[in-house]
Amino acid sequence: MEKASWLWYPGEYEIYHSNQLHSRREDYGIDYVTFWQVPPLYPRVDFYKTFENDRSFSLKVISFSNGFFYLDGKQYPLNTPTRVKKGRHKITVRLMNVSGGLPCIFAESEFLNTDGSWLVSNGSAQKVRAATSSLYDTAEKNPQEFPFSYRKISYASRESAEGGIIYDFSRETYARITLKEVPRDMPMLICYGESREESLDRENAVIKETVCGKTEYRLRSRAFRYITLFGENVEKIKVEAEYEYLPIEDVGFFTCDDPQVKEIYDVCSYTFHLNSREFYLDGIKRDHWVWAGDAYQSFKINNYLYFDRDITKRTIRALLGKPPYEQHINTINDYTMFLLISVWEYYEATADIDFVKSVFGRMEALYDFAESRLDENGFVCRRKGDWIFIDWSEMDKKGPVCAEQILLWQAQNCMGRLAKLCGKSNRRYLSAAARLKKNILHFYWDRKKQAFIDSYESQKRVVSRHANIFAIIYDFVDPKTQELLYRTVLKNGEIKQITTPYFKFYELLAFCKMGDLERMQEHLTSYWGGMLKLGATTFWEAYNPSQKGVKHYAMYRNKYGKSLCHAWGSGPIYLLGRYCLGVFPTSAGYRTFTVQPQAGKYRNFRGAVPLPNGKVEISYQDGVLSVTASRDGGTLVAEGRRLSLPKGETVCISCTL
Repeated sequence: MEKASWLWYPGEYEIYHSNQLHSRREDYGIDYVTFWQVPPLYPRVDFYKTFENDRSFSLKVISFSNGFFYLDGKQYPLNTPTRVKKGRHKITVRLMNVSGGLPCIFAESEFLNTDGSWLVSNGSAQKVRAATSSLYDTAEKNPQEFPFSYRKISYASRESAEGGIIYDFSRETYARITLKEVPRDMPMLICYGESREESLDRENAVIKETVCGKTEYRLRSRAFRYITLFGENVEKIKVEAEYEYLPIEDVGFFTCDDPQVKEIYDVCSYTFHLNSREFYLDGIKRDHWVWAGDAYQSFKINNYLYFDRDITKRTIRALLGKPPYEQHINTINDYTMFLLISVWEYYEATADIDFVKSVFGRMEALYDFAESRLDENGFVCRRKGDWIFIDWSEMDKKGPVCAEQILLWQAQNCMGRLAKLCGKSNRRYLSAAARLKKNILHFYWDRKKQAFIDSYESQKRVVSRHANIFAIIYDFVDPKTQELLYRTVLKNGEIKQITTPYFKFYELLAFCKMGDLERMQEHLTSYWGGMLKLGATTFWEAYNPSQKGVKHYAMYRNKYGKSLCHAWGSGPIYLLGRYCLGVFPTSAGYRTFTVQPQAGKYRNFRGAVPLPNGKVEISYQDGVLSVTASRDGGTLVAEGRRLSLPKGETVCISCTL
């Protein structure tokens, strides 16, 4: 018998916490709830189990919902001990929760525990395996509360400024503030800031709160580096803080002869930790939401820093929600495609076929929705309520946009592979992908410019980097054409530069794929290093080197609208692990994997990359390459040689990378 844990219908836990999360955003003292469709929980849930006991015992089924349980056809109350006679029994627990809570149950006894062997239904005839988590293995651990950890932190300095007292915690954090010894009935304004300027700006600070009437306050957890207290006698108030976090340990690391690269990697790691919570967030201040495009990059980064499956699965389930689908994920057409692609890439990294099968039905329904909104050429086009995003950079978005079509093509191929894994026909997906590719080449390829244009409908024949980057990284075109695009677009300084870490990641990935590691390394130090020179302690949502002063903080027509702690700013973790350390799977779940280090402009480097249930450590010092893998299946590739990596053994070779 397995250890007891709380049970719920698959996906409901993630939807519950997603809906809770997406109601917590704050803008200028107002609760700013999400603008996209959120799915409701199933109010009616039944749990089923057959068991046998060789003597009588006491059973107590615990739940927060209304309901009862049947034992051999007889009804019994929840949350009350019931005597069970010796014998073989069938139990059905029936719940109904109309208050918005999570229908879930817990039972722990001598002969019956709630565990992964139970079945569950949403009130229909179809039964599936109940979902559970080791995070909730006692009756006291409520699944409606996410189990964050807390650690006391202290401010580095405090001073009087602009009529208030400002506290500097030395770097960006996510914490809950406690105020003690507050003069009673003293109105006080608390302004939070990712920058000093924001915290001192009473009018424009994005997150702020006014309190009055108590001598002690424990404020909700929020993102900040600085807080400023405005009011009379605020200098007498005692300020305490507790960092709120998910306790995930880094496995990956990277250091080299350029000390700034290690600093960039470490700030990336800290940025990523702050945004690794119930799910992968976009940013901890604004929006504090889950976006599929942001999450897609987070999944990649995770595999080279933690390799934590659970947060990836939680995020995928939360984003998928449940049918019927009436809009694209986050209302963004490209984000639907990224989510479908994400599940295939998750399988490649983990070989977790059970998870794929558990979500594939919802993926099919999402794909059906996306397909229903294509035009006569099979192209993604803007319908009412759609957002064609791709990136914040300027591009020609009149009519169907080329970058969207290449993402759709990749999603169709991924759906085909996943359908085959699930024992279903994949003909519809592969046929659609073949037709789409033919149409993309016909409508978007510009022979004169030797590149893909953004839009044919506008007749402007504008070439931007985005579609051409996707064509390279997703192998939409053959290697010869990839080389051509690299010359005509990516190395072409006349084509508008990218100014977000989001798409800079894809551009640098394309550099690496084309073997131009040094160009990636140069951009890494100039772009991410540029933020560090401006005092960044976490990496930003966007960075334009041409901007000056407080203009760096503005976005969305708001003075401090830019997120200064954004998960997609952590892309160098993936780039350095995948291409400098050179670790990648060659079969699903890293059953076999390759280690193919590249030095580029670095003379010496050292680092580690996580694997499922293991890691690879790589060192290149003074012309000696040393590799140690903690699990079998690895092959070292260097200077044309291929060497097996036996588990736990260090393989050393002299070489010039």
